[in-house]
Amino acid sequence: MAFTKLNNKMIEARVVPGQRLFSQRGAMLAYTGEVRFTPNITGGQGGVMSMIGRRVANEDTPLMTVEGQGTVMFGHGGHHVQVIDLAGDTLYVEADRLLAFEGSLQQSTMFMGSQGGVMGMVRGQVTGQGLFTTKLDGHGAVAVMAHGGVFELPITPQQPVHVDPQAYVAHRGQVQNKLSTALGWRDMIGRGSGEAFQLELSGHGTVYVQASEEKL
Repeated sequence: MAFTKLNNKMIEARVVPGQRLFSQRGAMLAYTGEVRFTPNITGGQGGVMSMIGRRVANEDTPLMTVEGQGTVMFGHGGHHVQVIDLAGDTLYVEADRLLAFEGSLQQSTMFMGSQGGVMGMVRGQVTGQGLFTTKLDGHGAVAVMAHGGVFELPITPQQPVHVDPQAYVAHRGQVQNKLSTALGWRDMIGRGSGEAFQLELSGHGTVYVQASEEKL
């Protein structure tokens, strides 16, 4: 595994020749060895469409490509860091909560409205979360950020999970998402929390939820 947790807010990554890591800009805390950091304007391995997705999601800073030989310590803003290992499956991560990931993973972007319909679009306008979620496929490790720690909730066909959109961090598995509101349009004005909106996740998988609604 490329990532080792040093504490709840810092990870260490091993960088070896011929392999790349990608990290959020500004996430490097310290490094040893001969390590290079290069802005990646194409958004990892997702190509131009991934870059466009990040721009539309108001992410004006590109990922950094990390190469060479040595070790790098990553962290950002004192946020809690959670490492998730993928073994051929898919992880969807709220774009602004992605700290770093191995270059062996294929990256693309998913428009949340593609599964949530019109209400998926409302999510970005009212709750302040991105319309685009980063999709990572393959074998490798991913480090995500959260406020107050992360806990995992299982999703089963018999038990869908409802999450406050601002508390959502990531999900994996065969999962469908749908954003709904428990209030009328007039009641929703000025309300962006789970009291007004609920992100329903159904199917079979896991959702990662942060312990605070505070935005990163």
